[in-house]
Amino acid sequence: MKYQNAKITRTTQISLYERMLKPRMIEEKMLILLRQGKISKWFSGIGQEAISVGVTSAMQNEEYILPMHRNLGVFTTRNIPLHRLFAQWQGKSSGFTNGRDRSFHFGTQEFNIVGMISHLGPQLGVADGIALADLLKNNNRVTAVFTGEGGTSEGDFHEALNVAAVWNLPVLFCIENNGYGLSTPTSEQYKCEHLADKGKGYGIESHIIDGNNILEVYTTVDKICKRMRKKPAPVLLEFKTFRMRGHEEASGTKYVPQKLMDAWGAKDPLENYAEFLRKENILSEEEEVKIKKKIVHEIDENLKLAFDEGEVDSNITKELDDVYKPFDYEEFKPGSVVENIRLVDAVSNGLRQSMEKHDNLVIMGQDIADYGGVFKVTDGFVAAFGKARVRNTPICESAIVSAAMGLSINGMKAVMEMQFADFASSGFNPIVNYLAKSHYRWGEKADVVIRMPCGGGVSAGPFHSQTNEAWFTKTPGLKVVYPAFPKDAKGLLNTAINDPNPVLFFEHKGLYRSSYQNVPSDYYTIPLGKASLLKEGNDITIVSYGAGVHWALETLENHLEVQADLIDLRSLSPLDIDAVYTSVRKTGKLIILQEDSLFGGVASDISALVMENCFESLDAPVKRVASMETPIPFAKSLENNYLPKERFGAALLDLLAY
Repeated sequence: MKYQNAKITRTTQISLYERMLKPRMIEEKMLILLRQGKISKWFSGIGQEAISVGVTSAMQNEEYILPMHRNLGVFTTRNIPLHRLFAQWQGKSSGFTNGRDRSFHFGTQEFNIVGMISHLGPQLGVADGIALADLLKNNNRVTAVFTGEGGTSEGDFHEALNVAAVWNLPVLFCIENNGYGLSTPTSEQYKCEHLADKGKGYGIESHIIDGNNILEVYTTVDKICKRMRKKPAPVLLEFKTFRMRGHEEASGTKYVPQKLMDAWGAKDPLENYAEFLRKENILSEEEEVKIKKKIVHEIDENLKLAFDEGEVDSNITKELDDVYKPFDYEEFKPGSVVENIRLVDAVSNGLRQSMEKHDNLVIMGQDIADYGGVFKVTDGFVAAFGKARVRNTPICESAIVSAAMGLSINGMKAVMEMQFADFASSGFNPIVNYLAKSHYRWGEKADVVIRMPCGGGVSAGPFHSQTNEAWFTKTPGLKVVYPAFPKDAKGLLNTAINDPNPVLFFEHKGLYRSSYQNVPSDYYTIPLGKASLLKEGNDITIVSYGAGVHWALETLENHLEVQADLIDLRSLSPLDIDAVYTSVRKTGKLIILQEDSLFGGVASDISALVMENCFESLDAPVKRVASMETPIPFAKSLENNYLPKERFGAALLDLLAY
């Protein structure tokens, strides 16, 4: 192994050695503790330390790094207190996740580290968002994100590199090519000779680096980062290295030929570098012993702190409270000046006024810039706010959801327009696994609103007509809002943008240009989780949201003899279930109308809650009315049959007659 050290100071060379030695010695200790049953799992990075240490040493402390589970050297080079790392691995409260997530699945704003989730791909898009925020704030910083060669097969890898290239984002994409994805060799993962070759397809610079040569890693990355800070653009780095232990310890390495293990064992980054320093008379035996004793003492001292700490306290209230970041709702009352506008106009006005209120708000989506979006919600926004804040995106829902999270991590707000709510399936993973879980896991907010044009009745067929709110109401950590009227849409959207938690904001396409209302012209807010009582009566309680509210109103107009409480939920999570309970205890009967298909929908949970909490007040079974259990058909006659609008009246009268 050839080391070029001409331009590196002696102090830096010794520092790089110490920084590699520390994670190696920690790992060796952890492997002992694993065999003793004192930690539950370990993902070894032995033999790959030069990459983590070299990259982190070339980065500035204020620059974000997004590591993987073999990048212990990132955490130690950033000088995270070891007792906190050890507590994290033992699931204790002084770690970074209060025992809620394991090993390196955490982040810390204090050290500008954003850890991985088990679904490897999203962090690449998150890095895009962090870098975009730096770009917009003229911070002249680089964001480094790690992945293994296995992760490059995921669609998120393609999406994130493409977005970074199109937007000239200063992201350093670091591939640790260690030979195997668990047990699958690289020959069964990709066909190209080098993963760095993929950079050409995205029009970005790429390099192959000896990942076991600490000086090559450090000097190359340092040079590249200095250039990226001056001239932002993504760079793809492929570090050639090898995983010397199992994917995790239990899986072993029996699938690896011994000859290959021996060859890479001879390339050990720490042992070879130490030998080089000795030969160059840079590291004396006395200094080496001193460094090792210092690290041993630090490990033992911090392990004692972690072991002496008690088990994490299990408290139901705290667990529930930490799912969302606390939000102090600020009421902005509507003014007296109103305009009679459509729901689509109300959404547009609310978004425009929020852009004016929050200069750190960025909106992203397909065709939203000059074209104004397929529903023209953002028409004229580029002229008002510029393309830096009103950003067209490639067709890559997953990467843009992830980028929105990255913007939030780096102090921005983000609104993403999902062109159609149906397309959320392509961004489902980062929504339900990243946005939803981050605050509960490590206290990081997801200040993101995803706008969801949805709903049927417009003859758009199975892939442009779904109302898929139940996909998300099931997931703790997400808020779900579904207004039925223009005034509510504007006020609730403003609040959703103010809220630092992730909000799925459903907008029914069929109501965009059919629902008119007098809407205050000024900026105002409406609290989430408060239902609206539209009509009052003693005969029955009707609960609905979205287009269903309009169908219920139409039905009541055709049956004036029915005196009903009509509740528009407006928000589905948080859900104003108390409003439903109050009404049911008065009327004794409940019918729930939803546009979504019946099984597993919001109506089912409301029905169950009412049966559990208001059973003695009921004079009849709770009735649910919903769409058919089929995909949404295209032909008008089939769609009319699918939707519950025409069936609702008969179901209402049947329940009244019970």
